[in-house]
Amino acid sequence: TLSGEVEKVELFTPRRGMSQGVHLVLKTDKGSVPVHLGPSWYMDKQGVKFEKGDKLEVTGSRVTFNKKPAIIASEIKKGDKTLKLRDETGTPAWSRRAQ
Repeated sequence: TLSGEVEKVELFTPRRGMSQGVHLVLKTDKGSVPVHLGPSWYMDKQGVKFEKGDKLEVTGSRVTFNKKPAIIASEIKKGDKTLKLRDETGTPAWSRRAQ
């Protein structure tokens, strides 16, 4: 679990043929960490927007993406709102298996 402030929010395409995803950079007391959230179509439906300057608490898994450390978010807390993105096994909330 990391806490910090959003430095930037970006849309990206992880691999050719995949849908566009949402990614943010979280500035923590130990430096900046990329955080991968989920597909933009799913994020748009959740009603929680992330912007530069937002204070967040992110729970997730540490991974290496493009040869750099990153976090795959499973849960994000912004103020009194909690957005659950993945379950305890890492299954994305938008996958058929999660439904």
